[in-house]
Amino acid sequence: MTTAQHLNKQFGIAGQLSFRTDASGLVVAEIDNAQATASLCLQGAHLMSWQPRNQDQPVVWLSRAAKLASGKSIRGGAPVCWPWFGAHVSEAGFPGHGYARTVPWQVVESGTEPNGATRLTLRLVENAKTRAQWEHVCHVDLTVIVGDTLRMELSTENTGTVDFVIGEALHTYLRISDIGAVRVTGLNGCEYWDKVGGSHLRKQDGAITFTGETDRVYINTAAECVIEDDKFKRRIHIKKSGSLATVVWTPWSEKADKMGDMGQPDGWREMVCVESANAVDNVVTVASGTRHTLIVEYRTEQIQS
Repeated sequence: MTTAQHLNKQFGIAGQLSFRTDASGLVVAEIDNAQATASLCLQGAHLMSWQPRNQDQPVVWLSRAAKLASGKSIRGGAPVCWPWFGAHVSEAGFPGHGYARTVPWQVVESGTEPNGATRLTLRLVENAKTRAQWEHVCHVDLTVIVGDTLRMELSTENTGTVDFVIGEALHTYLRISDIGAVRVTGLNGCEYWDKVGGSHLRKQDGAITFTGETDRVYINTAAECVIEDDKFKRRIHIKKSGSLATVVWTPWSEKADKMGDMGQPDGWREMVCVESANAVDNVVTVASGTRHTLIVEYRTEQIQS
């Protein structure tokens, strides 16, 4: 296992990027530059936080009850769902949303962008357990660029001789003032699979608002989404490419209570997931010798009073 000390020597950037070992034993990258702060756990390549300097509140939400533990996912941040989204199509014992979010990733590159943003690239580390769940030969990289905007690039390169199909998502939790007071625009007229109480195909009419548990997979859409938050006086813009599905999720109170790590009593009210994905009708075939990249960029805009 590569130590934080070794990573600081090889990839640390003075005044921008450093690595530390958490009390759990997991290594965390800390980014602190002139434009923003962010943190990322190397297990799962899991971005845990992002807050631009011009924002009073974080943009990426992390539960107050989140815990770092070997082999366990973290509640909040931006979990990497890969190589399938949701339940595995045939193996009920395989982990939901794939294994990428709970296994080690290694740092392969770091640097500073021309605009001063900090870049960090990690690669998924395969082992005997992951190979038992995914037999295909490939490289999976996540590049995170932290500045006034947050850019995430999830790249899957098929280095084998056989085509394969992946489902994937950046399962990003966004910090909001209150789930009952925000709306999500950009998906008007899109079809979606409503996963609450079954699986029903519906069509979106107007902005998305929230009055209860919401679990929707919008299909065949590359549209930019906007979270409009009047109480925080900001909009969060979510622009993507290489993605034709968007997942919108909030657990609401009953499901959040069962989870136990949403930050009681009402942490669930302070977040909404708007996920850039390729799932359900929009899984992706990665041909032998080719690369597929899902890119999403987040930025904030102040709402004038």
